[in-house]
Amino acid sequence: MKREFFKILRAIKKFDRNTKSFHINISYKTATAITPRTLVVSEAFGLGLDKNRSQVLYDNVNLRIGPKDIIYITGESGSGKSVLLRHLEKLLRSNAVSIHDIKFDASKPIIETIGKTVEEGLTLLCKVGLNDAFLFLRNYKQLSDGQKYRYRIAKLVETKKQYWIMDEFCSTLDRDTAKIVAFNLQKLVRQEGKAILVATTHTDLQEDLAPTVRIHKYFGREINVKSFPHKLLENCSISKHVSIRKGSMTDYHKLAEFHYRESKRLPPPRKIFAMERTDVDELVGVIVYSYPPPLCSGRNKALLGRRLRFKELNSQLSLISRVILHPKYRTIGLGTKLVKDTLTLAETPFVEAVAVMAKYNPFFEKAGMTKITAQRHDSTYAEAINQLHQLGFNPYLLPSEKLNKEKVEELSIRQKIQLNNILGKIKNPRLRRTLENNPYVDDDSYKAALEKASYAKLANMLKTLSILSQEKIYLFWTASQQKVF
Repeated sequence: MKREFFKILRAIKKFDRNTKSFHINISYKTATAITPRTLVVSEAFGLGLDKNRSQVLYDNVNLRIGPKDIIYITGESGSGKSVLLRHLEKLLRSNAVSIHDIKFDASKPIIETIGKTVEEGLTLLCKVGLNDAFLFLRNYKQLSDGQKYRYRIAKLVETKKQYWIMDEFCSTLDRDTAKIVAFNLQKLVRQEGKAILVATTHTDLQEDLAPTVRIHKYFGREINVKSFPHKLLENCSISKHVSIRKGSMTDYHKLAEFHYRESKRLPPPRKIFAMERTDVDELVGVIVYSYPPPLCSGRNKALLGRRLRFKELNSQLSLISRVILHPKYRTIGLGTKLVKDTLTLAETPFVEAVAVMAKYNPFFEKAGMTKITAQRHDSTYAEAINQLHQLGFNPYLLPSEKLNKEKVEELSIRQKIQLNNILGKIKNPRLRRTLENNPYVDDDSYKAALEKASYAKLANMLKTLSILSQEKIYLFWTASQQKVF
Protein backbone atom coordinates (compact mmCIF):
# COMPACT_ATOMS: atom_id res chain seq x y z
CA MET A 1 0.00 0.00 0.00
CA LYS A 2 1.38 3.39 -0.95
CA ARG A 3 1.43 5.79 1.99
CA GLU A 4 0.79 9.54 1.97
CA PHE A 5 3.86 11.70 2.35
CA PHE A 6 4.81 15.34 2.93
CA LYS A 7 8.24 16.51 1.82
CA ILE A 8 9.90 19.93 1.83
CA LEU A 9 11.18 20.39 -1.72
CA ARG A 10 12.97 23.64 -1.20
CA ALA A 11 13.86 25.51 1.97
CA ILE A 12 16.23 28.28 1.00
CA LYS A 13 16.92 30.58 3.91
CA LYS A 14 19.72 33.11 3.93
CA PHE A 15 20.75 36.03 6.06
CA ASP A 16 21.75 39.17 4.17
CA ARG A 17 24.30 41.01 6.26
CA ASN A 18 23.95 44.21 4.23
CA THR A 19 20.19 44.58 4.72
CA LYS A 20 20.16 42.56 7.98
CA SER A 21 17.23 40.55 6.67
CA PHE A 22 16.31 36.89 6.23
CA HIS A 23 15.60 35.70 2.67
CA ILE A 24 13.20 32.74 2.69
CA ASN A 25 11.82 30.37 0.02
CA ILE A 26 9.90 27.29 1.16
CA SER A 27 7.87 24.86 -0.96
CA TYR A 28 6.66 21.30 -0.37
CA LYS A 29 5.37 18.23 -2.20
CA THR A 30 2.54 15.90 -1.15
CA ALA A 31 0.98 12.69 -2.43
CA THR A 32 -2.08 10.80 -1.23
CA ALA A 33 -2.03 7.31 0.24
CA ILE A 34 -3.67 4.69 -1.98
CA THR A 35 -6.44 2.83 -0.11
CA PRO A 36 -9.77 1.34 -1.19
CA ARG A 37 -11.63 4.46 -0.08
CA THR A 38 -9.21 6.99 -1.64
CA LEU A 39 -9.49 5.04 -4.90
CA VAL A 40 -13.30 5.39 -4.81
CA VAL A 41 -13.04 9.14 -4.19
CA SER A 42 -10.39 9.50 -6.90
CA GLU A 43 -12.54 7.72 -9.44
CA ALA A 44 -15.68 9.66 -8.52
CA PHE A 45 -14.02 13.07 -8.90
CA GLY A 46 -11.49 12.24 -11.58
CA LEU A 47 -8.45 12.77 -9.39
CA GLY A 48 -5.05 11.31 -10.10
CA LEU A 49 -3.61 9.59 -7.04
CA ASP A 50 -0.26 8.96 -8.68
CA LYS A 51 0.45 12.63 -9.19
CA ASN A 52 2.52 14.50 -6.65
CA ARG A 53 1.38 18.02 -5.86
CA SER A 54 3.73 20.89 -5.18
CA GLN A 55 2.84 24.03 -3.28
CA VAL A 56 4.80 27.15 -2.48
CA LEU A 57 4.53 28.46 1.08
CA TYR A 58 7.06 31.29 0.97
CA ASP A 59 8.29 32.83 -2.27
CA ASN A 60 11.22 35.26 -1.97
CA VAL A 61 10.07 36.59 1.41
CA ASN A 62 12.42 39.08 3.06
CA LEU A 63 12.08 39.57 6.82
CA ARG A 64 14.09 41.94 8.97
CA ILE A 65 14.35 40.58 12.49
CA GLY A 66 16.43 42.51 14.98
CA PRO A 67 17.71 41.37 18.39
CA LYS A 68 15.02 43.41 20.15
CA ASP A 69 12.05 42.83 17.85
CA ILE A 70 8.66 41.40 18.75
CA ILE A 71 7.48 39.23 15.87
CA TYR A 72 3.79 38.32 15.81
CA ILE A 73 2.97 35.60 13.23
CA THR A 74 -0.74 34.94 12.66
CA GLY A 75 -2.80 33.00 10.16
CA GLU A 76 -5.18 30.12 9.74
CA SER A 77 -4.25 26.60 10.82
CA GLY A 78 -2.27 24.91 8.07
CA SER A 79 -1.15 28.12 6.41
CA GLY A 80 2.53 27.63 7.28
CA LYS A 81 3.09 29.66 10.44
CA SER A 82 4.90 26.88 12.30
CA VAL A 83 7.02 26.05 9.25
CA LEU A 84 8.24 29.64 9.11
CA LEU A 85 8.91 29.71 12.85
CA ARG A 86 10.94 26.50 12.73
CA HIS A 87 13.11 27.79 9.89
CA LEU A 88 13.68 31.12 11.59
CA GLU A 89 14.71 29.24 14.71
CA LYS A 90 17.28 27.30 12.65
CA LEU A 91 18.63 30.54 11.20
CA LEU A 92 19.01 32.06 14.66
CA ARG A 93 20.79 28.88 15.82
CA SER A 94 22.36 28.95 19.28
CA ASN A 95 21.00 32.43 20.01
CA ALA A 96 17.43 31.12 20.15
CA VAL A 97 15.43 28.95 22.55
CA SER A 98 11.92 27.55 22.17
CA ILE A 99 9.47 27.58 25.05
CA HIS A 100 8.68 23.94 24.21
CA ASP A 101 12.31 22.89 24.69
CA ILE A 102 12.57 24.15 28.28
CA LYS A 103 13.74 21.37 30.61
CA PHE A 104 12.97 21.08 34.33
CA ASP A 105 11.90 18.59 36.98
CA ALA A 106 8.10 18.79 37.05
CA SER A 107 7.88 16.82 40.31
CA LYS A 108 9.77 19.35 42.46
CA PRO A 109 8.40 22.58 43.97
CA ILE A 110 8.93 25.28 41.34
CA ILE A 111 11.10 27.33 43.71
CA GLU A 112 13.55 24.41 43.59
CA THR A 113 13.72 24.42 39.79
CA ILE A 114 14.56 28.02 38.93
CA GLY A 115 17.32 30.46 39.84
CA LYS A 116 20.76 29.79 41.26
CA THR A 117 19.55 31.03 44.66
CA VAL A 118 16.19 31.33 46.39
CA GLU A 119 16.29 35.11 45.93
CA GLU A 120 16.98 34.82 42.19
CA GLY A 121 14.24 32.22 41.81
CA LEU A 122 11.67 34.39 43.63
CA THR A 123 12.62 37.41 41.52
CA LEU A 124 12.16 35.46 38.27
CA LEU A 125 8.81 34.04 39.37
CA CYS A 126 7.57 37.46 40.49
CA LYS A 127 8.47 38.93 37.10
CA VAL A 128 5.95 36.65 35.40
CA GLY A 129 3.21 37.00 38.01
CA LEU A 130 3.82 33.84 40.04
CA ASN A 131 4.16 35.92 43.20
CA ASP A 132 2.01 33.84 45.49
CA ALA A 133 3.80 32.22 48.43
CA PHE A 134 1.76 29.03 48.07
CA LEU A 135 2.64 28.74 44.37
CA PHE A 136 6.35 28.69 45.20
CA LEU A 137 5.76 25.39 47.02
CA ARG A 138 3.76 23.69 44.27
CA ASN A 139 5.28 21.61 41.52
CA TYR A 140 4.68 22.24 37.83
CA LYS A 141 2.01 19.54 37.58
CA GLN A 142 -0.09 21.33 40.21
CA LEU A 143 -0.21 24.63 38.31
CA SER A 144 -3.05 25.82 36.10
CA ASP A 145 -2.47 26.19 32.34
CA GLY A 146 -1.94 29.94 32.74
CA GLN A 147 0.50 29.45 35.60
CA LYS A 148 2.41 26.80 33.63
CA TYR A 149 2.80 29.22 30.75
CA ARG A 150 4.07 31.96 33.05
CA TYR A 151 6.54 29.54 34.63
CA ARG A 152 7.93 28.58 31.23
CA ILE A 153 8.40 32.26 30.39
CA ALA A 154 10.36 32.69 33.63
CA LYS A 155 12.56 29.80 32.50
CA LEU A 156 13.09 31.55 29.16
CA VAL A 157 14.36 34.63 31.02
CA GLU A 158 16.73 32.38 32.94
CA THR A 159 18.33 30.99 29.75
CA LYS A 160 19.82 34.41 28.81
CA LYS A 161 19.17 33.58 25.12
CA GLN A 162 18.56 36.55 22.82
CA TYR A 163 15.59 35.13 20.86
CA TRP A 164 12.59 33.43 22.46
CA ILE A 165 10.50 31.18 20.18
CA MET A 166 6.86 30.39 21.00
CA ASP A 167 4.71 28.33 18.65
CA GLU A 168 0.96 28.01 19.35
CA PHE A 169 1.34 31.08 21.54
CA CYS A 170 -1.20 31.04 24.41
CA SER A 171 -3.36 28.61 22.42
CA THR A 172 -4.56 26.73 25.52
CA LEU A 173 -5.41 29.85 27.54
CA ASP A 174 -8.67 31.76 27.83
CA ARG A 175 -8.54 35.05 25.96
CA ASP A 176 -8.28 37.30 29.04
CA THR A 177 -5.34 35.30 30.37
CA ALA A 178 -3.76 35.28 26.89
CA LYS A 179 -3.93 39.08 26.73
CA ILE A 180 -2.41 39.42 30.20
CA VAL A 181 0.40 36.99 29.33
CA ALA A 182 1.03 38.83 26.04
CA PHE A 183 1.23 42.20 27.80
CA ASN A 184 3.57 40.86 30.46
CA LEU A 185 5.74 39.14 27.84
CA GLN A 186 6.30 42.28 25.78
CA LYS A 187 7.12 44.17 28.97
CA LEU A 188 9.65 41.52 29.95
CA VAL A 189 11.46 41.38 26.59
CA ARG A 190 11.70 45.16 26.47
CA GLN A 191 13.08 45.26 30.00
CA GLU A 192 15.51 42.42 29.29
CA GLY A 193 16.53 43.69 25.84
CA LYS A 194 15.46 40.44 24.13
CA ALA A 195 13.46 39.46 21.03
CA ILE A 196 10.46 37.13 20.72
CA LEU A 197 8.91 35.31 17.78
CA VAL A 198 5.40 33.97 18.43
CA ALA A 199 2.98 32.15 16.14
CA THR A 200 -0.74 31.71 16.75
CA THR A 201 -4.08 31.53 14.98
CA HIS A 202 -5.41 34.20 17.33
CA THR A 203 -5.41 37.76 16.01
CA ASP A 204 -6.64 39.49 19.18
CA LEU A 205 -3.23 40.03 20.81
CA GLN A 206 -2.04 42.92 18.64
CA GLU A 207 -2.80 45.61 21.23
CA ASP A 208 -1.24 43.83 24.21
CA LEU A 209 1.76 42.30 22.47
CA ALA A 210 2.61 45.58 20.65
CA PRO A 211 4.70 43.82 17.96
CA THR A 212 7.33 45.55 15.88
CA VAL A 213 6.61 43.14 13.01
CA ARG A 214 3.24 41.55 12.24
CA ILE A 215 3.25 38.67 9.74
CA HIS A 216 -0.09 37.30 8.57
CA LYS A 217 0.20 34.11 6.54
CA TYR A 218 -2.61 33.15 4.18
CA PHE A 219 -3.02 29.79 2.41
CA GLY A 220 -0.71 29.37 -0.51
CA ARG A 221 2.13 31.83 -0.99
CA GLU A 222 0.28 34.98 0.07
CA ILE A 223 1.76 36.78 3.04
CA ASN A 224 1.30 40.21 4.58
CA VAL A 225 4.12 41.82 6.55
CA LYS A 226 3.73 45.07 8.50
CA SER A 227 6.26 46.93 10.62
CA PHE A 228 5.48 49.07 13.65
CA PRO A 229 7.62 51.39 15.76
CA HIS A 230 8.95 50.19 19.10
CA LYS A 231 6.73 51.43 21.90
CA LEU A 232 6.53 50.79 25.62
CA LEU A 233 3.00 49.90 26.65
CA GLU A 234 1.78 51.54 29.85
CA ASN A 235 -1.31 49.42 30.40
CA CYS A 236 -2.84 46.13 29.40
CA SER A 237 -6.07 46.41 27.40
CA ILE A 238 -7.96 44.80 30.29
CA SER A 239 -6.93 47.69 32.58
CA LYS A 240 -9.31 49.98 30.64
CA HIS A 241 -12.24 48.20 32.26
CA VAL A 242 -11.01 48.35 35.86
CA SER A 243 -12.40 50.66 38.54
CA ILE A 244 -12.04 51.06 42.33
CA ARG A 245 -14.92 51.36 44.78
CA LYS A 246 -15.49 51.24 48.52
CA GLY A 247 -15.18 47.63 49.62
CA SER A 248 -16.29 45.40 52.46
CA MET A 249 -15.23 42.31 54.40
CA THR A 250 -17.32 40.30 51.93
CA ASP A 251 -14.99 41.46 49.15
CA TYR A 252 -11.97 40.62 51.28
CA HIS A 253 -13.15 37.08 52.05
CA LYS A 254 -13.76 36.41 48.33
CA LEU A 255 -10.04 36.87 47.65
CA ALA A 256 -8.52 35.97 51.04
CA GLU A 257 -7.57 32.48 49.84
CA PHE A 258 -5.08 34.07 47.42
CA HIS A 259 -3.06 35.66 50.23
CA TYR A 260 -0.44 33.52 51.92
CA ARG A 261 -1.81 34.42 55.36
CA GLU A 262 -5.35 33.74 54.23
CA SER A 263 -7.98 35.31 56.53
CA LYS A 264 -6.46 34.55 59.91
CA ARG A 265 -5.86 37.40 62.37
CA LEU A 266 -6.62 40.25 60.00
CA PRO A 267 -6.01 43.48 61.96
CA PRO A 268 -9.20 45.48 62.62
CA PRO A 269 -9.88 47.19 59.27
CA ARG A 270 -10.12 50.96 59.01
CA LYS A 271 -11.07 51.07 55.33
CA ILE A 272 -11.42 48.47 52.57
CA PHE A 273 -11.39 49.17 48.83
CA ALA A 274 -12.22 46.78 46.02
CA MET A 275 -11.06 46.73 42.41
CA GLU A 276 -13.40 45.24 39.86
CA ARG A 277 -13.86 44.81 36.13
CA THR A 278 -16.88 46.74 34.94
CA ASP A 279 -17.23 44.89 31.63
CA VAL A 280 -17.65 41.42 33.16
CA ASP A 281 -18.61 42.24 36.78
CA GLU A 282 -15.62 40.43 38.28
CA LEU A 283 -13.70 41.17 41.49
CA VAL A 284 -10.04 41.77 40.64
CA GLY A 285 -8.42 42.87 43.89
CA VAL A 286 -8.86 44.22 47.40
CA ILE A 287 -6.80 46.40 49.73
CA VAL A 288 -7.27 46.65 53.50
CA TYR A 289 -6.18 49.67 55.56
CA SER A 290 -5.92 48.93 59.28
CA TYR A 291 -4.98 50.71 62.49
CA PRO A 292 -1.20 50.62 63.08
CA PRO A 293 0.49 48.52 65.79
CA PRO A 294 1.84 50.48 68.79
CA LEU A 295 5.49 49.75 67.98
CA CYS A 296 7.39 49.37 64.72
CA SER A 297 11.13 49.83 64.25
CA GLY A 298 10.78 51.03 60.66
CA ARG A 299 8.33 53.72 61.74
CA ASN A 300 10.83 55.14 64.21
CA LYS A 301 13.25 55.70 61.35
CA ALA A 302 10.55 57.22 59.12
CA LEU A 303 9.57 59.64 61.88
CA LEU A 304 13.19 60.42 62.79
CA GLY A 305 12.96 58.63 66.12
CA ARG A 306 9.92 60.45 67.48
CA ARG A 307 7.53 58.21 69.45
CA LEU A 308 3.86 58.95 69.00
CA ARG A 309 1.12 58.84 71.57
CA PHE A 310 -1.45 56.10 70.99
CA LYS A 311 -4.29 58.49 70.15
CA GLU A 312 -2.13 60.48 67.75
CA LEU A 313 -0.95 57.29 66.08
CA ASN A 314 -4.48 56.02 65.36
CA SER A 315 -5.73 59.34 64.05
CA GLN A 316 -2.88 60.11 61.65
CA LEU A 317 -1.43 56.80 60.49
CA SER A 318 -2.91 53.85 58.56
CA LEU A 319 -1.34 50.46 57.93
CA ILE A 320 -1.80 48.62 54.64
CA SER A 321 -2.38 45.17 56.09
CA ARG A 322 -3.49 43.34 52.93
CA VAL A 323 -3.15 43.83 49.18
CA ILE A 324 -4.63 40.90 47.27
CA LEU A 325 -4.99 40.49 43.51
CA HIS A 326 -6.66 37.58 41.83
CA PRO A 327 -3.75 35.48 40.38
CA LYS A 328 -5.10 35.93 36.87
CA TYR A 329 -4.55 39.70 36.98
CA ARG A 330 -1.00 39.90 38.29
CA THR A 331 1.97 41.61 36.54
CA ILE A 332 -0.10 44.13 34.56
CA GLY A 333 0.27 46.97 37.07
CA LEU A 334 -3.02 46.58 38.91
CA GLY A 335 -1.36 46.06 42.31
CA THR A 336 0.41 49.39 41.88
CA LYS A 337 -2.84 51.04 40.78
CA LEU A 338 -4.77 49.61 43.73
CA VAL A 339 -2.27 51.09 46.20
CA LYS A 340 -1.68 54.39 44.38
CA ASP A 341 -5.35 55.22 43.84
CA THR A 342 -6.37 54.48 47.44
CA LEU A 343 -3.57 56.08 49.48
CA THR A 344 -5.43 59.39 49.69
CA LEU A 345 -8.75 57.60 50.28
CA ALA A 346 -7.40 56.23 53.56
CA GLU A 347 -7.89 59.80 54.84
CA THR A 348 -4.84 59.83 57.09
CA PRO A 349 -1.79 61.99 56.33
CA PHE A 350 0.53 58.98 56.67
CA VAL A 351 0.38 55.38 55.52
CA GLU A 352 2.82 52.54 56.25
CA ALA A 353 3.28 49.01 54.92
CA VAL A 354 5.41 46.08 56.00
CA ALA A 355 5.81 43.37 53.38
CA VAL A 356 8.03 40.41 52.55
CA MET A 357 7.12 40.45 48.84
CA ALA A 358 8.33 44.06 48.53
CA LYS A 359 11.88 42.67 48.35
CA TYR A 360 11.09 41.00 45.02
CA ASN A 361 8.20 43.05 43.62
CA PRO A 362 8.50 46.84 44.20
CA PHE A 363 4.86 47.70 43.48
CA PHE A 364 4.54 49.74 46.71
CA GLU A 365 7.38 51.97 45.58
CA LYS A 366 5.90 52.29 42.09
CA ALA A 367 2.69 53.46 43.78
CA GLY A 368 4.54 56.33 45.47
CA MET A 369 5.58 54.87 48.82
CA THR A 370 9.16 55.21 50.05
CA LYS A 371 11.24 52.25 51.13
CA ILE A 372 12.58 53.13 54.57
CA THR A 373 14.40 50.03 55.77
CA ALA A 374 14.57 46.27 55.81
CA GLN A 375 13.31 44.94 59.14
CA ARG A 376 15.58 42.04 59.99
CA HIS A 377 14.39 39.25 62.23
CA ASP A 378 15.79 38.28 65.62
CA SER A 379 18.84 35.98 65.31
CA THR A 380 17.14 33.43 67.57
CA TYR A 381 14.61 32.75 64.79
CA ALA A 382 17.35 31.82 62.33
CA GLU A 383 18.95 29.57 64.95
CA ALA A 384 15.61 27.87 65.64
CA ILE A 385 14.96 27.27 61.93
CA ASN A 386 18.45 25.83 61.52
CA GLN A 387 17.75 23.42 64.38
CA LEU A 388 14.41 22.50 62.79
CA HIS A 389 16.25 21.78 59.55
CA GLN A 390 18.51 19.36 61.40
CA LEU A 391 15.39 17.76 62.83
CA GLY A 392 14.15 17.09 59.30
CA PHE A 393 11.96 20.12 58.54
CA ASN A 394 12.41 21.89 55.19
CA PRO A 395 12.77 25.64 55.98
CA TYR A 396 11.13 26.58 52.65
CA LEU A 397 8.03 24.52 53.45
CA LEU A 398 7.40 25.87 56.96
CA PRO A 399 4.69 28.30 55.67
CA SER A 400 2.51 25.23 54.97
CA GLU A 401 0.52 24.13 58.04
CA LYS A 402 -0.50 20.94 56.24
CA LEU A 403 3.10 19.87 55.57
CA ASN A 404 4.13 20.92 59.09
CA LYS A 405 1.41 18.77 60.62
CA GLU A 406 2.41 15.76 58.50
CA LYS A 407 6.03 16.15 59.59
CA VAL A 408 5.20 16.58 63.30
CA GLU A 409 3.09 13.42 63.20
CA GLU A 410 6.13 11.50 61.94
CA LEU A 411 8.38 12.59 64.84
CA SER A 412 9.52 10.12 67.45
CA ILE A 413 9.03 10.88 71.16
CA ARG A 414 12.65 12.04 71.42
CA GLN A 415 12.28 14.28 68.36
CA LYS A 416 9.01 15.71 69.73
CA ILE A 417 10.88 16.71 72.91
CA GLN A 418 13.56 18.37 70.74
CA LEU A 419 10.86 20.29 68.85
CA ASN A 420 9.33 21.52 72.13
CA ASN A 421 12.77 22.63 73.35
CA ILE A 422 13.37 24.60 70.13
CA LEU A 423 10.01 26.38 70.32
CA GLY A 424 10.26 26.83 74.10
CA LYS A 425 13.34 29.05 73.79
CA ILE A 426 11.55 31.62 71.63
CA LYS A 427 10.04 34.42 73.67
CA ASN A 428 8.18 36.25 70.91
CA PRO A 429 4.65 37.22 72.12
CA ARG A 430 3.08 36.49 68.74
CA LEU A 431 4.38 32.93 68.73
CA ARG A 432 3.18 32.35 72.28
CA ARG A 433 -0.22 33.77 71.45
CA THR A 434 -0.48 31.17 68.65
CA LEU A 435 -0.30 28.47 71.32
CA GLU A 436 -2.10 29.94 74.32
CA ASN A 437 -3.97 32.92 72.90
CA ASN A 438 -2.02 34.89 75.51
CA PRO A 439 1.14 36.74 74.38
CA TYR A 440 2.33 37.28 77.96
CA VAL A 441 2.18 33.72 79.30
CA ASP A 442 5.09 32.92 81.66
CA ASP A 443 7.87 30.52 80.61
CA ASP A 444 6.77 27.58 82.77
CA SER A 445 3.15 27.76 81.61
CA TYR A 446 4.29 28.14 78.02
CA LYS A 447 6.51 25.02 78.17
CA ALA A 448 3.75 23.05 79.88
CA ALA A 449 1.34 24.05 77.11
CA LEU A 450 3.86 22.94 74.50
CA GLU A 451 3.94 19.43 75.97
CA LYS A 452 0.15 19.18 75.65
CA ALA A 453 -0.10 20.94 72.26
CA SER A 454 -1.88 19.16 69.42
CA TYR A 455 -0.22 18.45 66.11
CA ALA A 456 -2.34 21.20 64.54
CA LYS A 457 -1.22 23.76 67.15
CA LEU A 458 2.44 22.91 66.63
CA ALA A 459 2.01 23.11 62.85
CA ASN A 460 0.50 26.57 63.21
CA MET A 461 3.36 27.66 65.48
CA LEU A 462 5.91 26.54 62.90
CA LYS A 463 4.10 28.56 60.25
CA THR A 464 4.13 31.61 62.55
CA LEU A 465 7.85 31.13 63.16
CA SER A 466 8.47 31.13 59.40
CA ILE A 467 6.64 34.47 59.14
CA LEU A 468 8.60 35.96 62.04
CA SER A 469 11.90 34.87 60.48
CA GLN A 470 11.29 36.62 57.17
CA GLU A 471 13.05 39.86 56.32
CA LYS A 472 10.37 42.47 55.71
CA ILE A 473 10.49 45.81 53.95
CA TYR A 474 9.06 48.85 55.73
CA LEU A 475 7.54 51.50 53.45
CA PHE A 476 6.09 54.90 54.25
CA TRP A 477 3.91 57.46 52.48
CA THR A 478 3.01 61.03 53.37
CA ALA A 479 0.17 63.04 51.84
CA SER A 480 2.20 66.24 51.56
CA GLN A 481 5.78 67.48 51.58
CA GLN A 482 5.35 69.11 54.97
CA LYS A 483 7.65 68.10 57.80
CA VAL A 484 6.45 64.97 59.54
CA PHE A 485 4.19 66.01 62.45
